[in-house]
Amino acid sequence: MRKKLPIGIQTFRKIREDNYVYVDKTDIAVRLIESGSYYFLSRPRRFGKSLFLDTLAEIFKGTKELFEGLEIYDKWDWSRKYPVIKLNLSSGSYRTDRNFNLSINHILDEAAELLNINISDSKESPGVYLSRIIQAAYKKFGKPVVILVDEYDKPIIDNITNKKQATENRNRLADFYSTIKASDSYIRFVMLTGVSKFSKVNLFSNLNNLEDITIDKNYATITGYTQNNLEECFIDYLEGVNLKMVKKWYNGYNYFGDPVYNPYDILLFFSKDNSFRNYWWETGSPSFLIEQLKAQQINYHLPELENITVTEETLNAFDVDKIDLTALLWQTGYLTFDKQIINKAIGRVSYKLKIPNLEIQCSLNALFLDYLTDLTSEKTAFELATSDALYNGDPAALETSIKSLFAAIPYSNYARNIIADYEGYYSSVLFTHIASIGYDLIPEDITNKGRIDLTVKVAGNVFIFEFKVDSSEPAIKQIKERRYYEKYTGRENPAPKIFLIGINFSSEEKNIEKFEWELMKL
Repeated sequence: MRKKLPIGIQTFRKIREDNYVYVDKTDIAVRLIESGSYYFLSRPRRFGKSLFLDTLAEIFKGTKELFEGLEIYDKWDWSRKYPVIKLNLSSGSYRTDRNFNLSINHILDEAAELLNINISDSKESPGVYLSRIIQAAYKKFGKPVVILVDEYDKPIIDNITNKKQATENRNRLADFYSTIKASDSYIRFVMLTGVSKFSKVNLFSNLNNLEDITIDKNYATITGYTQNNLEECFIDYLEGVNLKMVKKWYNGYNYFGDPVYNPYDILLFFSKDNSFRNYWWETGSPSFLIEQLKAQQINYHLPELENITVTEETLNAFDVDKIDLTALLWQTGYLTFDKQIINKAIGRVSYKLKIPNLEIQCSLNALFLDYLTDLTSEKTAFELATSDALYNGDPAALETSIKSLFAAIPYSNYARNIIADYEGYYSSVLFTHIASIGYDLIPEDITNKGRIDLTVKVAGNVFIFEFKVDSSEPAIKQIKERRYYEKYTGRENPAPKIFLIGINFSSEEKNIEKFEWELMKL
């Protein structure tokens, strides 16, 4: 009998006792515990953070019987048992000052009750209440306390569009978490997890002894499923499954170890008869990204998302007062690391980012396309037409489809949308349109003679695009003069059909002014 799929289950005991699939992370847990005492971890939603914290809780409680057959079983002294204070901030409401205190204190009530601790007259301040619980647990059990905080950032995230409330909640959380550092002599282990990685300058100014393991390669697979996990733990579900396609759709999250899958995608994929859908994407609230684009009036050349390079300071600068779009996309899982770049002269580290997989490529670009065009209900027809034209190697049909797309964009969208005033708008629309279909594409494709604006590879065809806006020079001329096509000649057998496509846009006409193409004769 094959094991059940743990969809939505975050309780380690339930998974182990009720015959659910468990991907063993206990070897990482041991390494973490033995290497330090104070940790912070950021991962996107539904990535397994809650289950990992619950696993840590059971380890520290010493429930040996739950770990039989797992990596930790013979590596841990099960006679060591510690009181555990586990706080899950996802259960509260934090829209007002009063709700903040009520919610935090209710969560602390539950923690105290689980430890059979009764503390009175401490609820006027969540920080004071937590301090009393820590000291009481230490006194009662005669052992230092373990503190595990899940969704540490929810009081801020829930109010991120209300800057005043978000700032107040951030400051309250800073005071609340400062209690942990002040209680160091009573503490054995601390771990905070959440989606966002807020600036240490503000939120963690008083809890500055946390070791951030978010991009530590030693803990790259602390959550998520690796390819080996997929093939070993879910072997009973793999009959008839196209693993190459599963990898393309859902793998690709990189924290400088083995790339990982979001567990939610994999579990839903198996439970829905191996149907490829945007499972993880549909559980979120990506509309917040659009609000940020509008609020910041971002003139974003969207193809650059596949080539953007940032410093760690940029990724760590996220805060209520400054929501950097790139940091937001990375923290929420819409971008991931491609590679680390080290400046050899000064040792400075930067990171090249990328979209992790096909699910995010299609969904994120569809979202951006909605923002750029206001064609939410009509875009499917254009996607099908463009998809067929590219797949069939039919540039004439492609021209018709793209012209129809731009002709359908409401004039009011240009009038109110500052993004339509910048030159990259037209290439961004076309890029997001093709990317949302799901084809293999390379923006800013590097050659020895320059950069191709966009390369698309479909069914043995290679399309090389060059775009120009309000230019008298034919766009196709640059492709031919710089011989961009040479990059794709003599590389494959059979040789692909290579189409050279030059598109000149007119900002006055708000459409294609000239569409020229040639089939490269090799």
